[in-house]
Amino acid sequence: MTPNPSTMKFVANKYLLGTGDSAEFRNKSEAKGFSPLAEELFSFPFVDGVFIAANFVTVTKTNNVPWDFITMELRQFIKTWIEDGKEVLIAMPQKTANVEAKVETEEKASILANLSPSEFDDAISNILDEYVRPAVENDGGAIDYLGFNDGTVSVILKGSCSGCPSSTATLKGGIENLLKQYIPEVTEVVAING
Repeated sequence: MTPNPSTMKFVANKYLLGTGDSAEFRNKSEAKGFSPLAEELFSFPFVDGVFIAANFVTVTKTNNVPWDFITMELRQFIKTWIEDGKEVLIAMPQKTANVEAKVETEEKASILANLSPSEFDDAISNILDEYVRPAVENDGGAIDYLGFNDGTVSVILKGSCSGCPSSTATLKGGIENLLKQYIPEVTEVVAING
């Protein structure tokens, strides 16, 4: 289970992607040509999203069926797929396409438009990679740093973190406080898809 009641994390006994790499798909057509596993998972009528990272697959389900009825079926399907050596990911989707697909409001679009390289990018990325990414991956998600502008750090949350009821608390109470502690110029952290 993950903190997000709509998602379940299935851990593999081997690495599926390189450390820090991830791929997120919201429907079968997004997965086509990139992830045969995700494409097949969307054949289940209750699968609403698939997120693949280092050594796990996070599945988002529809709200019309409880986990009790589908967990074992999904677990066995993913386990068999990996044990049979079938392709999990054949091509990495472009990050910009995923970010643009998540920008749903003018406010979010303006945040993205104002991002440009800053002197704090490396420090922020290093803090996120060292302290935040492991915890987020432990919960079946991922965080990508988008940029820093005028005190605001913009990130994108993926996997179980996307749409999670507790992601705002994590973002504000955890990530924002951590970054402020190390980089006083940081005033807030916002999630592009939050």
